[in-house]
Amino acid sequence: MMKIDLTLTPIENHLEDPGWPLLIAGPCSAESEQQMLDTARQLKASRRVSCFRAGVWKPRTRPGAFEGVGEIGLEWLRSVKQETGLMTACEVATAEHARLAMRYGVDVLWVGARTSANPFSVQEIADTIRGCDVTVLVKNPVNPDLQLWIGALERVNRAGITRLGAIHRGFSAYEKIAFRNAPLWNIAIELKSACPGLPVICDPSHIAGARDLVPLIAQKALDLDMHGLMVEVHNNPDAAKSDAAQQLLPVDYARMIRELRLREASPRELPTLEGYRQEIDALDDGIMQRLARRMEFSRKIGEYKRENNLMVLQLSRWEDILHNRVAMGRAMGMDEGFVKKFLELVHEESINLQAEIMNGEE
Repeated sequence: MMKIDLTLTPIENHLEDPGWPLLIAGPCSAESEQQMLDTARQLKASRRVSCFRAGVWKPRTRPGAFEGVGEIGLEWLRSVKQETGLMTACEVATAEHARLAMRYGVDVLWVGARTSANPFSVQEIADTIRGCDVTVLVKNPVNPDLQLWIGALERVNRAGITRLGAIHRGFSAYEKIAFRNAPLWNIAIELKSACPGLPVICDPSHIAGARDLVPLIAQKALDLDMHGLMVEVHNNPDAAKSDAAQQLLPVDYARMIRELRLREASPRELPTLEGYRQEIDALDDGIMQRLARRMEFSRKIGEYKRENNLMVLQLSRWEDILHNRVAMGRAMGMDEGFVKKFLELVHEESINLQAEIMNGEE
């Protein structure tokens, strides 16, 4: 991929420990001033946060859901900043949102996944903040479209915003997967390759969709040399008005940050090798998710065969799969023996699973 020329200046890291990545944390939604201040105080005490985030306007799929408190939430963000000294961040989806956020002194604006997918909306926001002294982070579009993501970043950058970064929050998937959003790490890696020097921050909360998976995604992001994390943290997550399942308690956030491992980067003389390794890691993640999905369908097939009293092994079907997939692998330049061995292992696991279901062992 060709390199994209962006004019960038460093995003400040306000952690007391400069050896840590940029850490942005706070509730999914601003719900009350007390909720905001209580969460911010606990985060500040952890000494593991760079910036306090909260959603003031919440784009929801269907009407009637909690859509945020609006402008009053910006006043609460200002109170957080005045009391704790933390920088503040909120999402902006319209030009009016951007104007209000700037009026209340919000330090970091982020463009959400739904908004970044609409070039008209991004351009309106860019025109509104043109020449302003603010940091802007652009989340990836809902769908896996790298060019659309780059285009949104370019629009903001051409408005004179040089403290610019991207947020990788995963991509919507129609089929059921282990996470709320598919990580598709390879797209974030391609963005890093296309835009050298661009900070790419990971939002593990929106990828995970469940709080117990957030540390796993956070560690993976740091292993892939992400610039930082944006994590949803709430003082009472079970009572949250939005995204309750994926928000951490402040104490759990602090524990996660303590337990994260910061790994040494590859030697500077081997950047290409590290890039290849990151691509392989991202592809392996995708393979594992696809294999898990395949086994789900094997389970459904086993249940169907049991209900209809069908044989587990359908030899003609297996021979067709083997013939067609081996031919496909050959056409794609892969070794026939490797492809055949791989398919046999997958088929054996599928047959064993179906046999267990047929015998009532599931």
